[in-house]
Amino acid sequence: MTWTQLPLGPIQTNAYVLANADNEALIFDPGGDGPELIQWIKEKQLEPKAILLTHAHFDHIGAVDEVRETFSIPVYLHQSEKDWLGDPELNRSSAFLGRTHITAKPADHLITKEQTLDIGSFSCKVLETPGHSPGSISFYFEEEKIVFSGDALFAGSIGRTDLPEGDHQLLLTSIDQKLMDLPEETIVACGHGPSTTIGVEMDSNPFLNAL
Repeated sequence: MTWTQLPLGPIQTNAYVLANADNEALIFDPGGDGPELIQWIKEKQLEPKAILLTHAHFDHIGAVDEVRETFSIPVYLHQSEKDWLGDPELNRSSAFLGRTHITAKPADHLITKEQTLDIGSFSCKVLETPGHSPGSISFYFEEEKIVFSGDALFAGSIGRTDLPEGDHQLLLTSIDQKLMDLPEETIVACGHGPSTTIGVEMDSNPFLNAL
């Protein structure tokens, strides 16, 4: 499989497209710039199968409805944030963007627990990694050795926890128990900034030194 990082939206949040040899694809966190993302997908002749959301902050959901409706595909989100898509206060767009409110229709599938998620020929493990937000989840593809971590873990940093319902200690626990338990060669496809690996963060991330 191949994966592509696409910074999108008002603060250039990383969306990702994971594609297999049959040009089927999964889309992670389409944060904005819907027309450009849709054009890119069509130019690559990909057939999207679903949108997977690591969480529902505004910068991760801005193009959800455009992409969902264009390709007639379902959206997956953790149940803890089921109301966030339609509420600018919960998804924080009202606080960060002022009069520009970002919303989306409800998710088609709510994830309620850690599980193996099968979508077409794709299969991944859903890891609950709350702390940045209560419904933050990471999608781990074991054979591809990659985890899409959203805003839980960054290269040399971790997700912010000063927003409503953020929890710093819970985030550290999530990283320690769920992400640091993955093989060291696992690529971490972060919600912002460059990708990294579990091994690099284990050795050098200053926020994790005390774990």
